Amino acid sequence: MPVKTYRPLTPSRRFYTVASFAEVTKSKPEKSLVVIRKKSGGRNAHGRVTARGIGGGHKQKIRLVDFKRRKTAMDATVVGVEYDPCRSARIALVQYTDGEKRYILAPNGLQVGQKIRNGADAAPEIGNCLPLRNIPVGMAIHGIELIPGRGAQIVRAAGGAATLMSRDEGFAQVRLPSGEIRRINENCMATIGQVGNLEHENILLGKAGRSRWLGKRPITRGMARNPVDHPNGGGQGKSKGGGGWQQVTSPWGILAKGFKTRKKFKPSDRFIVQRRDGRPPKLK
Repeated sequence: MPVKTYRPLTPSRRFYTVASFAEVTKSKPEKSLVVIRKKSGGRNAHGRVTARGIGGGHKQKIRLVDFKRRKTAMDATVVGVEYDPCRSARIALVQYTDGEKRYILAPNGLQVGQKIRNGADAAPEIGNCLPLRNIPVGMAIHGIELIPGRGAQIVRAAGGAATLMSRDEGFAQVRLPSGEIRRINENCMATIGQVGNLEHENILLGKAGRSRWLGKRPITRGMARNPVDHPNGGGQGKSKGGGGWQQVTSPWGILAKGFKTRKKFKPSDRFIVQRRDGRPPKLK
């Protein structure tokens, strides 16, 4: 799917790129599978802003995607591929032999009219969902469960693909897109193939207004504020934090660069074989 560019007739058009939508075959969503997305504007139940930079944006409807894929023992036909405003990947509308329609993540190469299947008896082909114990080693997979029955939790973004490396003692070793190698229960389900819309990472918004369409509001830099409003505020000219050098922080003093926010010890660390930086996990 190539990225569409424009002639630079205006300053914003010079860097403005959009997806070609060549793979999209269906323009309107299935009414029974959408709900209106309510927006909070970053405010909690008391009306206080708890997440800055959120507000406005175009109206959106949430597509109810079937991440569990528990409808087994029957085939489904791909009706169409659609755009989803709430995610980077494309989604596919499939219809089962009993007439029920559901949305799934559209893997790269999925065609309209193609048959897909869920369950242990499914063949390891693009779009089929089956347990890790039945998937050949070395295949690209996505939409992977971390706990059997919970539904796809990881590798769901556009262009994402993990690799099944090996199986041993009831666990499968999977290399995630980040480079992390993790042990996952071999009864967990995964879908064959790579998530579609591979060119999503190459799209440039091109102008501030396009961020506003997505519901992202501008935020003033800390350096441009007064000392009373931000730890990095104040100073003469473009000084780094009140005239003297200091670490770039959030308004509440949390380091913004290099500060690790992940917990030091998590119960799931025992399933990590190799971290994404190449080092083994720290265990208690």
